Amino acid sequence: MPIYRLKIKLLSDTTFGRGDGVAGLIDQEVEHDSFGFPYLRGRTLKGLLSEESDNLIAVLTNHKQDWETVACNLFGTLGSTIGTIAAVHVGDASLPEDLRQAVAHQIQQEKEQEKRLTEKDVLYSLTTIRRQTSIDSQSGTPDEGSLRSFRVVLRDLCFTADLIFEKMPSDEMLSLLAVGALALRRLGSGRNRGRGHVQCTLNDADGNDITHHYANYFGQGIKEKVA
Repeated sequence: MPIYRLKIKLLSDTTFGRGDGVAGLIDQEVEHDSFGFPYLRGRTLKGLLSEESDNLIAVLTNHKQDWETVACNLFGTLGSTIGTIAAVHVGDASLPEDLRQAVAHQIQQEKEQEKRLTEKDVLYSLTTIRRQTSIDSQSGTPDEGSLRSFRVVLRDLCFTADLIFEKMPSDEMLSLLAVGALALRRLGSGRNRGRGHVQCTLNDADGNDITHHYANYFGQGIKEKVA
């Protein structure tokens, strides 16, 4: 079963929003597991990659339909059947597995001790709380009741998501994933307000960066078809 990996480096603080907050503390909490590690759901990531790929295909002037077929085969379509299911399964984007296992083991081992590492300690070490408010354009003062707080995952952390295929993907599929990864520069809640700036790369199972190789393939394919 071929596996590729999407690596995501956070270039700014990012909120992997889960749609709720914590009463009396914050209005928007980040998605995190039972040990306090933040992560981005694979379903959300797949949707973002598909959206960026669709945007790139939309601006093509030649052989657009060919690449639309590749995208449908890669990401699937609404109401997919067995014959039209997506070729790729996108796993959750998470922090390194060895780190998560080591910390999870320590939490479980210290569970009965009075002074121990907790899931809150893990969450607080990887995130912080930001606050923002709306400013009245006329008076220059904060709008009453507009103060909002949200948790963010700290910049410079790197997340990895598995891209799992049932069979070996075509070069066209990998090239579309590569350009989609390059185009994906914002994600999470507040990505239109300065948060969620990321850098994504496509890697093979051995961790080699193959982004530009397949991105160049995408560009060459377009040139050949135009010619």
